[in-house]
Amino acid sequence: MTLRFKALSVHLFTATGAVFAMLAMLAAVEEKWSLMYLWLVVSFIVDGMDGPLARHYHVKKNAPEFDGVLLDLIIDYLTYVFIPAFALFKSGLMDGWTGWFAIIVITFASAMYFADTRMKTKDNSFSGFPGCWNMFVIVIFALEPNFWVILLLVSLLSLAMFLPLKFIHPVRTERWRTVSLPMAFAWTFFAGWAAWVDFHPESWAHWGLVITSLYLVFAGIAQQIVPQRKSAGYKTS
Repeated sequence: MTLRFKALSVHLFTATGAVFAMLAMLAAVEEKWSLMYLWLVVSFIVDGMDGPLARHYHVKKNAPEFDGVLLDLIIDYLTYVFIPAFALFKSGLMDGWTGWFAIIVITFASAMYFADTRMKTKDNSFSGFPGCWNMFVIVIFALEPNFWVILLLVSLLSLAMFLPLKFIHPVRTERWRTVSLPMAFAWTFFAGWAAWVDFHPESWAHWGLVITSLYLVFAGIAQQIVPQRKSAGYKTS
């Protein structure tokens, strides 16, 4: 296969995320939350794989007629923001006006964040909470906290999108990647497990989701607090 064909194949692979998003949305409309999240986990796996493949096959050079970044952002908004927000609203986990508040704030703030040209930091992390509402909502489905707790968390994370806080990219942030990447794999495993057992309250998957989510949320902030050690002639990751 030529490099051009391989690069085009990466774009086609990325585009499958839109199909999985539609399947997740259809499940959400029928309030089949476990099935919805299984499709979102599949989409999450595609999203984790297409970036390294795009860089490996140099898609900007070998298939420049398609904008892979734009394609990825469109699908990410559907799978990370739109569908999880809809699920949170329709699930009944938030009562009355709080549900309306959450769905409006999540979709509006995330649209502005996704269009922000300052969303990436020099070390390929994210500046501000990167709108990973799919990760947030699945933890909420698993734990089912009081709706006031959910409202508080939605408000704090929405505000955090526009604060100078760093959030790691498990694949692209080099510092602590030996821990971050396995944590991301573990999160994906626990998310799939939790959805597979229909968010059973006694499932160990819930604890795995909580632990891995806490690491992925706070690792970047910890990196801001803890200075990176430097050795002569090179930087440690």
